[in-house]
Amino acid sequence: MKRRTFIAGAATAGSLAAVGSVAYGAAAEPDSTATKAGHVRGATAITKVFGDGQKLIAVAVEYDREIDSSTLSTSTFAVTDRTVTKVYANTTAALAERGRDGRYVVVELSPDDTAAALWVTGQGSGTPTGTPGTPTATAGPSPSSSSGSGGAPGGGGPVVGDTTPGGTIVAAKGTLTQKGTVTTTRGTRYAASGTALTTSSVVNLIVDDFKQFTFDDPATGQTLKYNLFVPKNYDPRKSYPLVLFMHDASVVNVATEGPLVQGLGAVCWASPEDQARHESFVLAPEYGSVVIDDTYEPSTLFDTTVNLVKSLTKRYAIDQKRLYATGQSMGAMMTLGMNIKHPDLFAASFVVAGQWPAEQVAPLAAKKLWVVVAQDDTKAYPGENAIMQVIKDQGTKVATAVWDGQSTAAQFAADVRNVKAQKAPVNYASFEVGTVIPAGSNVSGHMATWRIAYTIPGVRDWILSQSQ
Repeated sequence: MKRRTFIAGAATAGSLAAVGSVAYGAAAEPDSTATKAGHVRGATAITKVFGDGQKLIAVAVEYDREIDSSTLSTSTFAVTDRTVTKVYANTTAALAERGRDGRYVVVELSPDDTAAALWVTGQGSGTPTGTPGTPTATAGPSPSSSSGSGGAPGGGGPVVGDTTPGGTIVAAKGTLTQKGTVTTTRGTRYAASGTALTTSSVVNLIVDDFKQFTFDDPATGQTLKYNLFVPKNYDPRKSYPLVLFMHDASVVNVATEGPLVQGLGAVCWASPEDQARHESFVLAPEYGSVVIDDTYEPSTLFDTTVNLVKSLTKRYAIDQKRLYATGQSMGAMMTLGMNIKHPDLFAASFVVAGQWPAEQVAPLAAKKLWVVVAQDDTKAYPGENAIMQVIKDQGTKVATAVWDGQSTAAQFAADVRNVKAQKAPVNYASFEVGTVIPAGSNVSGHMATWRIAYTIPGVRDWILSQSQ
């Protein structure tokens, strides 16, 4: 598993703070109890992306000798402003179901801690407290529950060309102290110490598997930054599908990696589990400005995105009959718009919390779609209802379902099977009122939709099973 320093701040890349005053690399004392400082080689932050964004979920401490995993407990370490849930040894700076003796001690942390959040928006992601480098949530326009793109023009929401970030990325960094004794496999005891240790490197699960590039589009003159996941066993003699994920307005102009850390919309397709079932490329552009608003007149970045997809099919062994689009809010609108303007481009699309003028959507009746929206979403829900009616009027069968947003993974799997059993080219699932917004949260039903929608593997399986 590779390591690299990740991004900090809203719009520019940065490095993490240097390790504190702990003296790493001191000479080992062969058979005596020693201080932590003399035997610790460093500490690595481990992050994971959830439906509501990237979080710091563990710290891996590297020692100079193999550690006896059986001697560790949750009281061995304390992490500032965090809840320790599990402690074990490992041979690498990686999570594990069970500990194994090795030079790393992995301290797992609760993702529910306020200070866990590394992606912060103005709508309920939570601003971590007591965490070094914690910014204040950006004061610019943030997505509204009443608009697919983030607010009606002139109503205080983002409009085409707006470059104000609606979210902030916090540097992944943890500070911990060794509260109990750590014992090596040879019986050497490393005594507890009050010296604070700060992480100096980061492992970003799945996110690190993407690479960052820039596309200069000769047709539009626009430059578009993007993230690309290439299948780990890529063979140019084979043919692979490609999934295009388009983010919402809160991620505009944040950082190239923004679409990877704001939620699961991009990284879920690149997970080891999904790749084991469907080897595929995953493309996630980072838009430097709002591409589309409620006027439904997109900027030239709309066409640049299509041109980027086409250029990648020429550079890699990508099957042009297995191209897929997905997006949330602004990205959902782009997905719908692209299927209308380029009806032969995508084999299937996953549309999450978006809408398009009903009088323009007749071409969607010939497409394969899975649409998810929350009934709490006062703009996207009636908008999608209108689209479905047009599709039905065109003679296309639409499978419909109402889901409980608080369902378990097993219940969602059954829900997906029930929809698939209807054998329709267009599938429409709405989350029941009041089931997507977490208790005590100020997150809108609009934004809460994609926190759940991209956690359902069966939908992704259906999308990737389609072809032209």
